[in-house]
This record gives sequence, structure tokens and C-alpha cells, in this order.
Amino acid sequence: MKAIVGISAFYHDSSAAIVVDGEIIAAAQEERFSRKKYDASFPKQALAYVFEESGISPESVSAVAFYEKPFLKFERLLETYHAFAPRGLGSFLSAMPVWLNKKLFLKNQILKELESVGLRAPTILFPEHHLSHAASAFYPSPYEEAAIVTIDGVGEWTTTAIGKGAGNTITLLKELTFPHSIGLLYSAVTYFCGFRVNSGEYKLMGLAPFGDPASREKESFKKTILEKLVDIRDDGSILLNMENFEFATGLRMVNDKKWEKLFGIPRRKSEGELNHSYMNLALAIQEVTEEVVFRLAATAKMLTNCDALTMAGGVALNCVANGKLAGKGIFKDIWVQPAAGDAGGAVGAALCGWYLFLDNQRSKPTGRDSMRGAYLGPEFSSRDVERMVTKYNAKACCFSEFSLLCEKTASLIADGNVVGWFQGRMEYGPRSLGNRSILADPRNREMQKKLNGKIKFREGFRPFAPSVLFEDALTYFELYGESPYMLMVASVNEAFRKPVPPDYASWDLYTRLYYERSRFPAITHVDYSARIQTVHRETNEKYWTLINAFKKLTGIGLVVNTSFNVRGEPVVCRPDEAYRCFMSTQMDYLVINNFLFAKNDQPETFMWKAATGVD
Repeated sequence: MKAIVGISAFYHDSSAAIVVDGEIIAAAQEERFSRKKYDASFPKQALAYVFEESGISPESVSAVAFYEKPFLKFERLLETYHAFAPRGLGSFLSAMPVWLNKKLFLKNQILKELESVGLRAPTILFPEHHLSHAASAFYPSPYEEAAIVTIDGVGEWTTTAIGKGAGNTITLLKELTFPHSIGLLYSAVTYFCGFRVNSGEYKLMGLAPFGDPASREKESFKKTILEKLVDIRDDGSILLNMENFEFATGLRMVNDKKWEKLFGIPRRKSEGELNHSYMNLALAIQEVTEEVVFRLAATAKMLTNCDALTMAGGVALNCVANGKLAGKGIFKDIWVQPAAGDAGGAVGAALCGWYLFLDNQRSKPTGRDSMRGAYLGPEFSSRDVERMVTKYNAKACCFSEFSLLCEKTASLIADGNVVGWFQGRMEYGPRSLGNRSILADPRNREMQKKLNGKIKFREGFRPFAPSVLFEDALTYFELYGESPYMLMVASVNEAFRKPVPPDYASWDLYTRLYYERSRFPAITHVDYSARIQTVHRETNEKYWTLINAFKKLTGIGLVVNTSFNVRGEPVVCRPDEAYRCFMSTQMDYLVINNFLFAKNDQPETFMWKAATGVD
């Protein structure tokens, strides 16, 4: 067997992946092992895992592919500082020692790190950043040929690319270069609204529906963005007015005072009040971003004449834009890489090595993608769970039949309990997809508040997503196609909505949030939208069985699904991490494999008789 190892590191969300004989066997982010959120360090633990999972010896590795070209990025930095001189002197003096002492010798550092895991003097490949994104989008997709759109902040020079994939080849047709980036514009507004760049963009997306689409303030903000910050061309390319940005040469995104004058509001401090102005600004930049995405997709269609579109890059995680793009009908099908951000660069780099460096042929797609449901991380045996039970003296019982466990868990959820759900292999990418998830009843009007405040410990306005049986998705949602990776937003069907008062948009954030807008208030955002995961039996039979058990009990084929972590921590990887998270929050029950855990203060009736199928 031949293998290619892919690595993404040294910026944020470092990860490792391995492709064996053309198949993606394993991939994981370093943060899941180090427990340091968005860990940017060399993915030593993730690399050790992918070797262990694949069973591949170092001798079988044909090459190691790093997800971008460091020298090209250094060139961009030097040329940018030169172009903007004398601005940026402080940033230049801060960045250059790091590059001259470390980053310019990245290849040597990678070789040294690889040697520590048994890989001595391998061939090192350096595909460009956006080529890695493009490969992660096209090669695992279910299409023989497809258009490719990659959009993020910046790689080396490229910020946006349009290409075409056919067979084992990828051709990049158009590129937009730094500093003109819709991703960096979105991040600049993220910063101004008080959220952290490179991690808070999804919070801004969740805040946008609270904005009033008909308000003068929102329209004023949008006009300011389009007239003072960005010029959008018909083909989706953009030009940023760099007089109003600091990221090219400074140590922050924007000049606070300049933006405060532009928008007439102060930059929000972290944890500060979220008033209507920030909601309207979030909606304004979301609408601008969507328009850019739509135009880029139309250009990709024109250039490639393909029926299908594949997407990657951090902006491809904007599931609101993705859902609306699907509804536009520009393409018959859309597939988004589940690890669309920099973590997915590891898979893309490995696939570049397999198809472009080794020139292997790509098998004809069979109708489903080759990401294995994104379940590419480690899994743990019942023996591992038993050792954990002993270590913590945990209160647990083990079901002899999984179907009985699902029936019991479904009844617990229907009774208003919050259940941690830990099964099989850990997900790759930012979304928990039913293997490292926290589950609840979508019908419970108090559940959104409970999950945010007492379990996730995060901002109260954050919405929650539904996992729905694929065959039932159209019953509940206006969804175009499928959404197995929770990367499409769609509206709740009219039949399940409840009307809101005429002055609803003028209410404060939390009054609107806790107003019951549908029969499924826990997963219905203020604009009747939901970020959907369609659950397919052939991809995750255990999770499908649980949701189906909930449907048999309640008549509803969906549950609330949020990632198994608390604010500031990565998603849990190991059983002991899941147990500690369970015990430190107000989660009610925990399921790991066939074990059901309760808390010590729960009544002994939890331990029911073996006649129910419990060991």
C-alpha cells in the first residue's frame, strides 16, 4: 500500500490526515488531543493517531504534503510591507524575527518533527494554500467533474479562487489576490462587533438574523460598506479600500476611531451589550457576503458549464450563504468540504500528493462522497469505557442491545433531559455530527436557554441546530438537497411556524429569542431558519436509530444537536473528557457506546432491572 500524509499547521486549526491507496483513512485536528482550542502547533499527536489508525508504516509513505508554500507567503509579506511603507513598521519589526529565525526554515522544522514519529527524510510537497482547499473540495466530492470555488481570508497571495475539477485534475481558472478578500472584510466586521477574529465569525453569522432587514440603520450600514469599504464587481471579485483597513500592515484589523466615524457606533468590547446597531451591522455584512458568493458561483458556472459546485475555505463555512446559494439554482448540486477551513487543508494537501504528484487516477464516484461522513477521528472500545468507570467510580449501566439503549435515551430526551452522546469515530471539522454531540428535545421552549446558559456556558443568543432523518427533512424544512455536514441553513416549513407580532423586530435580543416562533423553538432561529444536519442511515446507523426511536415515541424525526464541549474548549475526544464535561455541567445523562451514565444525586431507580436488557 502507498500513502500520502497531509499536514496543516502554524496558523490555526492544525491537523493531520492520511490517504492510503487513494482513500481518506484518518484525519483529526491537533486541538482534540492537546485540548488547546484552535491549536496551531505542529500536529504531532494527530499525526501519531493517523498512523496508528491506518496501520501504515513510515516506509509506505510516498510523500508528506504541507498545505501551503511558506516562501510564497513570505514573499507576500515583504511585498506588502514595501507597498505600504512607511506604514506597518511596527508590524514588520514584530513579524520579521519570527520568519528569519523559524518560518523560513519550515521545511527543516517539518523534517525534524516527522523524524520524531519515525519518518526519516521523506519527500516534502508544498501545494499552494488554495490548491489544497480546491483538492479538499473536489476530490472527495461525489462528482466526476465539478466547478470549484474556494474563499477564505488569505493563503499565500490568493484569497479567492475559481477552478474546475475533472477526473484526477484540477485547473484553477481565476484568482483574487491579497489584500482584496471578502473573508478579511467579514473578519474586520467580526472584530468591530467584539468577537475574536478566526473564531468569532460564526457568532457574527448567528447574530445577523437579529438585524432588521427593513431598518434604515441596516441599509445605512450596508451603503457604507459598499461605498467606503468594498467595490464588488459583476464577476464576484472585489476591491477593498485599504485606507480603512489595518490588517495588511498593522497588528489589528481596523482603526477603531476611523470605523467608529464611518458607522457612527463605537467598537463593541468583548462581552459588551449586543444592541440593535451591532445586529444590523452583522446583517449588513452578511448580505454583502452573500452577494459576493452568489456572483462568484455564477462566474464559476459560466467558466466551467458544470452542473455541480464544490466549495472550501473558511467562508464556505458560512452555512447561511450556502443554503441561499442552493436555493438560487445556479447549480443542480452543491457539495461543501465539512472541514472547509484550514484544518481541511491537511486532507487537501494529501489528495494533491496522491493525484497531482503521483498522478494516480481517480475512481469514478459512486454517488456519495468519500469523506466517510467526516467520521475520521479516533474511536474507543467498551474496555476503554469500563476502565473509565472504574477510575471515576461512575454511576453507569450497560445495555446488551443497542436498540434498547436508543429507546431509553429517546425517552429521556422526550422527558426534557439533556443527553451527551458519544459513539464511534470522532468527527473531522468544526461540526459535531452525532458522534460527539449533546442532544435535546427541539419542542422544549426552555431548551435553548438551558443549553447556552447551564451546559455550554456561552453567549445566550447562539442558535442550535437540528439533526433530522434525511427521509423526513422536507417534512420540516425548505431544504434544497441534503446537508449531511450541517453546512446548509434552511427555513422551517410554514406548517410548523407560529406568527410573531408586527413590532417583533424592534424588541430587544433576548425578548425575541425566547418568543416561541415554531413548534420546534429550540432549533428555530429568530428568522425561522435552522442549520440542518440530514442524518443518513448508511452513514451513521447508530445516530439514525436513536433519532428514529425518538420519532417512534414522539412523532418527530429530529433532535437538537450541539457539539460536545463547553465554551473555550475543543470538542471532546476521549471518554474521560466526555465524562468530566458531563459532571461539570447541568447535562442530565451521558451515553458512551452502550453505557448510560447518571449523576450521583439521581435516584437509584436509574439502575433498572436486567429484564429490560441491561447488563
